[in-house]
This record gives sequence, structure tokens and C-alpha cells, in this order.
Amino acid sequence: MTTETAAKPLREAFSPFIVPLLAAAVFINYVDRGGLATAAPLIKDELALTSTQIGILISAFFWTYTPGLVLSGWMADRFNAYKTLAAGLAIWSLATFFSGFAAGFVALLVLRLLLGVGESAAFPVSSTLIARHVPAARLGAANGLIIVGLSLGPAVGIFFGGHLMETLGWRGVFIMFGAISLLWLVPWLLVTGRLTDRGAADHEPGAGPSFPDIFRRPELWGASLGHFSVNFAFYFVVSWIPLYLVKSQGYTLGEMANVGGGLYLVYAAGSFLSGWLSDRWIATGATPDRARKTIFVCAHLVTAAGLLACAYVAPQVAIGCLFVVAFALGAVGPHIFATGQTLAGPKAAGKWIGVQNGWANFAGILGPIITGMIVDSTGSFQAAFIVTAAGALLGVAGWGLMIRKIEPVPWKAD
Repeated sequence: MTTETAAKPLREAFSPFIVPLLAAAVFINYVDRGGLATAAPLIKDELALTSTQIGILISAFFWTYTPGLVLSGWMADRFNAYKTLAAGLAIWSLATFFSGFAAGFVALLVLRLLLGVGESAAFPVSSTLIARHVPAARLGAANGLIIVGLSLGPAVGIFFGGHLMETLGWRGVFIMFGAISLLWLVPWLLVTGRLTDRGAADHEPGAGPSFPDIFRRPELWGASLGHFSVNFAFYFVVSWIPLYLVKSQGYTLGEMANVGGGLYLVYAAGSFLSGWLSDRWIATGATPDRARKTIFVCAHLVTAAGLLACAYVAPQVAIGCLFVVAFALGAVGPHIFATGQTLAGPKAAGKWIGVQNGWANFAGILGPIITGMIVDSTGSFQAAFIVTAAGALLGVAGWGLMIRKIEPVPWKAD
């Protein structure tokens, strides 16, 4: 390496296609992970499963996804982040593909565990690359694009998946989605094939904060609680609203697909507008702390109010409340990862987001099983909406109170 190359700013080597491709990977991530929820009414009947078993299948994904986030974050910071994501996507695409051949509960359970292993690479790698290469003033827009991918994934998965299942069946859709997902590897390898992502001093052995250093930071626990709260509400919507619309509201699979797809389009709009607004607000003089905390607190309060209303209002009004909840959850999305990236800095973003997202995804382990048990025991979703609304309120304490200020942590090595 020449002196001129070594002195070249790392951002100059970052292809403009990478953030859109990261957003595309997250889009695929949520198309594939949401397939089970979309197919739940069909799988439940064909395989004679209880709501509790459906909840276990949804939860099983997080049994491997949650610890996998920490491992992926470490790998993204330590090794080649580009290859880490490529390997993860290949694993989760194959798990989706073979789910179409599953003959029963046990086979689906094993494939859901494998899906969680692969999908755990997406967010730690994305946060590592964005923290290293995207200027602080653009974090809202970059993460907003990632969250748009997150929200459009379930929208496409529910809308097209739901309609396709009416003709191809749930097995055919799993096979098709898994095969199409693998095609993402072609542009990714073309764009990143010659990039090593080892050009910064951050990658030298021993550089950057360790996991114990990160665990000692109170900001980590505030961000983790806030992220858990977001996930608890979001995974309820992702995992159970299709079954709720079909079994409790009497929608057909096609009607459910239309409503579900619309919810995620509204979620995407909330993500895009929130990311853009925060960048504009910060550009006019607001601190990241003020801008992001204001959005966090307002969005969590609106989410909790919307979910609580769903438990008591008429069915038609409940659908309207779900759209309000979708917009509020979307508005939170860009700031979850921008906050972690800001606090951790480029030296620790992968590990920090891996840990934060790991703790947050206990919501995915606990929430689906709790909801399944509530629905089986009460015969309705009312109590589940109330419990989820309470979970959404935890974010006010996490983001608003436990994080003193959203600014870079002064690591000992700095």
C-alpha cells in the first residue's frame, strides 16, 4: 500500500451503491422472515398447529438470531464485513427455500433456527459500514433508507405473498422467495468483490473498545431497552396481524394481504419522512440528542395509544388505529440505529449494534409465545393488544431517561 493510498479517506472507497444494496438486503431479510406469519392461517390448518405452536415457530427464529447478532457484530468489526453479509444472506435464502418442503412442525422449527443464524448478519454489518463511511449529518437519511427496506419487505411479503399463496400455495411461495433472494448476491459481489474493508486503523488487533467496555456504558442499556420496546410492538404487528385479520376480523387471505401491505407502506413513509426530517432539523441547529429523543418519545406514546385503542374500539376503527401505529413505528426506525452508531462511533458500531439488537430481540423470543398463549387462553386478541401497548411505553424510559445524551461515547482508547 502506498503512502498516498494509506492517506486516502476511507469514505472515498465506499461505493454509492452499497447503502442501497444494504437496504435491499434488509428488504429481502424481512420478506423472508415474514413468510411464516403471512402463511400462518394456511400452515395452521394444513399441519393442524395450535396458536401456541405458531408462536413457538415465530419465536424460534430469535433463539438463534439474538445470539447471532453479537457474533455477527464481532465479525463485522474484526473481519471483512462485506463477506460476512454475503454468507449470512446465502444461509437465510436457502433456509427460506427449503421451508417450502417442510413436512411438519419439527422441520419448520429447524429451518426457522437456520433462518435466524443467517439473518443475524444484516443489521450489525449495515451499521458497521454506515458508521465507518457515512458522515454524521447523513445518518438519518442513510438509516431511513435501511428502514424503508425493512418496511417494504413485509409489505411485499404480505401483499404479493398473500395473493400468490391463493394460487401457488404457501409451499410454492417459500420456494420462490428463497430462490429470488439468492440473486442479490450477484450485484453485491460485483460491487464489493475487491473491497477488503480493512483500510482503517480500527481494524488493527486490539483497537477499539472491547465487549466489557461496551457493557459498562449505561447508554447501551438505555438503547437496548428502547430498542426492545420498539421490537416488542413491531414483532407483534409483523407476526400476528395476518392471523388477527383472518381469524378475528374475518378477512380473506387476499383482503388480509391488501390491508397488511398497506400497513407497511405507511410504515415506510413514516421511516423516510422521519429520517429526512431529523437530518433537516439537525442541519438547522438542533442537536442529535434533541431531535432523536423528541421523535422517540412522541412515537412511543402514539404507538402505545394506538395499540390500546385497538383493544376496545370497533373493528373498522381498529384497522385505522393500526395504520397510526404503523406510521409511528416507522418514524422510530431510522433513529434506533443512528443513535447506536452515534454513541458507539466507527470503532465499535458493529459490536454495539450487535449487543443492542441482541438484547432488543428478546422481544422476538418472548412476545410471540406470550401472544400465542394469551390468544389460546382467552380466545381473542384484546389482552394481547393491551400487553403490547404496555411494552411500547418502555421505550420512553429507555431512550428518554436512561441515555443522558446522544453523543459519541469517549472510549478509553480515544
